[in-house]
Amino acid sequence: MDFASSSGGTVSESRATTSAKIVVAGGFGVGKTTFVGAVSEINPLRTEAVMTSASAGIDDLTHTGDKTTTTVAMDFGRITLDQDLILYLFGTPGQDRFWFMWDDLVRGAIGAVVLVDTRRLADCFPAVDYFENSGLPFVIALNGFDGQQPYSPEEVREALQIGPDAPIITTDARHRADAKSALITLVEHALMARLR
Repeated sequence: MDFASSSGGTVSESRATTSAKIVVAGGFGVGKTTFVGAVSEINPLRTEAVMTSASAGIDDLTHTGDKTTTTVAMDFGRITLDQDLILYLFGTPGQDRFWFMWDDLVRGAIGAVVLVDTRRLADCFPAVDYFENSGLPFVIALNGFDGQQPYSPEEVREALQIGPDAPIITTDARHRADAKSALITLVEHALMARLR
């Protein structure tokens, strides 16, 4: 809202900008780096390293055969959802050997998006358990690979034994609109969780 100033110009009423930290988590090769990169309005920080023979037998490439790099610390991006709401995105590494970083990455977050590849549902169990045990609000985002969603959100809810409060949505981590929609769902869910 603009107010007239004594000099004949206008003075804009200042709005407070709110920022929030969001974690993007999930199993190895599920699309966390892609998700952060698709939605970030800045060039995302990526800490990817070329996969070497050292990961042979450790990282399952069955469904990610074209994957040649892996996140070794975190991904970072930023998106302005509204002129007064900025989200800072922190993508976690997916491999078990980097779990020691999660407590630091999650500190101060209002919630998490857990990306899930339904072809490898068991890969999301550690992330879901982590957020359930920490009490941090989260949404499950079913990332469709090759444009396919072989299971419905309710089938996934039953398989993961997740209560009705946690939203389960479908997404495509490659598309900005889908990633943005997932973030909006999370922010709304986190706000409702605080009101309970």
